This record gives sequence, structure tokens and C-alpha cells, in this order.
Amino acid sequence: MTDRPLRFELLGPLRAWHGNTELDLGPGKQRAVLAMLVLNANRPVAPAAIIDAVWQSDPPENGPNVVQKYVAGLRRALDPEHSPRNPGRLITLTPAGYLLAAPEGSLDTDVFARQVSRAQALHADQRLVEAVAVLREATALWRAEPLGGLPGPVFDTARERLLETRAAALETMVELELELGRHVDAATRLVELVAEFPLREGLRHLLILALYRCGRQAEALAAYRDTRALLAEEFGVEPGERLQQLHRAILQGDAALLRPAAAYAGAPAPGTHAGPPVGFAPPPYPHPLPPAGHPGAVYAPPGAWLPYGTPAWAPPYPPPPARPADTAGTLRIVLAAIGGAVPLLSCGFASFAVMGFFAAYRRSWRIGLCSAAYLTLAIVSWTSISTDTEQTTVGDDISMMAALVMWVGGIAQGVFLGLDKPRHQPSATTVQAIELRVRREQARRLLTQHPDIARRLHIGRPDLAPAYDDGGLVDVNGVPAEVLARVPGIGPDQARRIVEHRTAAGPLLTVDQLVDHRLLPRQIVDEQRDVLVALV
Repeated sequence: MTDRPLRFELLGPLRAWHGNTELDLGPGKQRAVLAMLVLNANRPVAPAAIIDAVWQSDPPENGPNVVQKYVAGLRRALDPEHSPRNPGRLITLTPAGYLLAAPEGSLDTDVFARQVSRAQALHADQRLVEAVAVLREATALWRAEPLGGLPGPVFDTARERLLETRAAALETMVELELELGRHVDAATRLVELVAEFPLREGLRHLLILALYRCGRQAEALAAYRDTRALLAEEFGVEPGERLQQLHRAILQGDAALLRPAAAYAGAPAPGTHAGPPVGFAPPPYPHPLPPAGHPGAVYAPPGAWLPYGTPAWAPPYPPPPARPADTAGTLRIVLAAIGGAVPLLSCGFASFAVMGFFAAYRRSWRIGLCSAAYLTLAIVSWTSISTDTEQTTVGDDISMMAALVMWVGGIAQGVFLGLDKPRHQPSATTVQAIELRVRREQARRLLTQHPDIARRLHIGRPDLAPAYDDGGLVDVNGVPAEVLARVPGIGPDQARRIVEHRTAAGPLLTVDQLVDHRLLPRQIVDEQRDVLVALV
């Protein structure tokens, strides 16, 4: 291979360089194949995984040969000095798949990660100015959206993961600038970052704090109102507790807000403790910290640096809040009393109104028909009353019968409907199913956005000590065969083949690869899709 250094750029559209010369990577599919190899640099990638990522649901008829053709084209593009008979050592074919041997420092993602690690070390030494400078250099490596122009769920997941690392680094850098007292510069930068990442509450918290420290109290309160309106309109939720605390402190004119973040957080002054640096203190969890040694809580090692907004500990999934005393019985008694008293006191003439109320309350068209029937009886009873007070007529008899039906029937039906349990209330099983689905969605979001934290919390690993209630997810790349065999539809032999395959060929990139590699039938994968995950 040539002596000129080979470099790959992923923090934008995929590019490759030999020294200062950019290489022609060929057509789009060939670039996508290279992206798969670069994302898994120095690790083998099975041809089936490449086909699944590049072609998704429309693979070519002779997929492995097409991949081999594109790999040959990449060898010529990346290492043109080698002959076709000697493919070189840059891209090799192993029993587990194709392996790209990327030299150390040849990936801009690795350079970015090293810069962030260097900033961690500088921050741990309280060298905040240098840490900010290093983070600014690291974030300057980003040219555009990572892996731009490469569609598909595999590349989308990698793109989201890379964007999350950039957002965390930017958030940390601006927080350090606030710690250094650079409020004006931080506020200017935060306006741009909030526009780019509108749903990150951490950035909005820093923006409001920076505006307040710049003496722009009205703008800080307006920024909080904008945040609250956005969350209410888009998700129907209130801002987090940390933002609400900041808002209350601004309204109260808390002098602590004008001091560094460590003072506002109630932490000791810098240099007075040996724990993690205060500049990167994570926002408080909505639940109190557990005592030391709490089972199921995962703590960061002492002195460890974490990106802003990343909790230093991971609590178990919070138990459901204590339910208030059951008021359903009392409510039914009140409704029964009203449902019986109104027809009784009105001699049945208001029975139609009671039935109309219960029809709306129970969402029942049948009760609505009863309300219409009582209204008809009330009209008949009223119009059938004879004006002759000395002689009883047939109309009087009809009126009395209609009034009696409204009176007795209204009382009985009103009491019954008041005491009867509404049919539209969800059952306990339905509520549990909804809670389970919510927990799984939260865990899947954590898998996508923070895979490292997901590993620490043992998401998808029921065989390990649980640190987070993930709703019973099962990681096909991590759990042993006996755990896989407990998933409905997966037998012991199938579970053993899955473990053997991932040991020989590497982890599965998606759950659908269980079908591609003929490890499970499509029907089983579709039935258990809400349970199975593939954490790479």
C-alpha cells in the first residue's frame, strides 16, 4: 500500500483521502458498501449484513457476487498500486466476512472521540479553558450531516448515534463557557444550537441561564415560555423539573443564578472535593438518588467524566406512583343518589335529562334511546291531561300511566346506572399492556440514542442483574441460548444456532437478519418484533 496516509471521513458525506488527494469512491451502492466497512472498521462484516444495509427490502438476485464486485472496485479505488491478483491487505475476506483494516487515526470519528476524551482529562484537571478549546476543535470536524446521502435503517441508526455525540459535545462545551463566565458568547451560540436541536431541554436550560446572566431577564422568561409552549403543543407535557426550578429561581431573583453553575447546584466550590468535576454535573433525576449500594443502581466510577445531561447513575425503572385511594365507589354512590333523587323529586318528568346525562357519561346510544323514550312519555303525559277537573277521561289515565312509568322507571334506572361500573374504563390488563409498551419504547429510544448507557443498564439482558425495566426486551447479540429459548416460538436448537452464528460471524445489525441468515422463520420474528432487539 502507498506510503501516503489513508483517511476516511464520516462526519459528513462519505469521503476518502490519500494524503491531500480525494479518492473517487465510485457509484452510490459502492459508496454504501464502503460505509458499512468503515462503520465496522477492523471488524468483519458478513455479506448478508452488507446486502441488508445497502439494498434493504430489494436485494439483488445474486447479492454476494454483487458485493464482491463492489469490494473489488473499492480495492482499486483505495489501493490502486496493487494488482487484481494481489488484492492487498486493506480489504480482506475472512470466514466471518469482509474486513477493512483501517490504520489508527484514519477515521475522523476516532479523531473526534479522542478529542472529546482529551477534553475529559483537561476538565478533570480543572483546565476549563483548554477543555473548551479542544471541544471546539473536535466539533469543527463536522462538515455536514454524517453519512449524508446513504438511506436505510442501518445508516439512519448510525447517523442518529453520531449526531447525538456531536450534540452532547456541543452542550458540554457551552456549559463550560458558562462556567468560565463567557455568558454573551454562550448565549449567541446557544440560540443557534436550540434552533438546531429544539427538543434538547439541556440546551434550553443553558440558554435561559445565559440570557439571565447577561441581564436579559425578560428574554430568559420568554425563552422559558417558548419551551413550555413547544412541549405542550408537541407532546402534551410540562418542562422538566430542572427547567421549572430555574424558572422559579429567576422569578424569585435568586442571586445564586449569577454565580457559576456549581454554586447554583449547591455543589462545593471547585477544588474542594475529589469527586467528578462540577462543570459536568448532570441534571437531577425526577426521582431521588438511592442510597449507596442500592441494588440495581449503576454508578459511574469516581472521577469519571460524563457528557452534559448524562446521569452519573442509572436508577431502576421507577415504580408506578402510589395510586390515590379508590374514589370510584364513592363516585358511583353519588351518581346513584342523584340518578334516583332527580326523577323522584320531579315526579319522573326529569327522567329524560338524567338518562341524557348517563348516555353521554357512558357513551351509550342505548341509554340515549331511553332518554328519548322518557322525553316522549313526558310530552304524552303533559298533553294528555284533561282540562275538565270534574270528570276523568282516557287522556287522564294515559297521562297518569306515563307519569308512573317515568317516575318508577326513572328512579330505578337512575340508581342502577349510577351504581353500575362504566364499561368503557380500561381493564387492569389493558393498563399493564400500555405500561409495558411504554417501557419498551423508552428502552428502544435509549438503545438508539445512548447505546453505551443501554449496555450499562443491561437493557435486553434479563440474564443479568436488572438496572432498568425495559419491558422484557431480549438482545439477540448478548443473551445466552437458554434465555433466547424462553422467547415464545424460539426452540433450544434455534437459540443455539443464533449464539453460534453471532460468535462466528459477529453481531447481527438488525433483528431481520435472523431471517436473512435462516436462523428464525419470518413469522416468529414478526410475532416477537416488540421483544427482540439487536444491540451492536
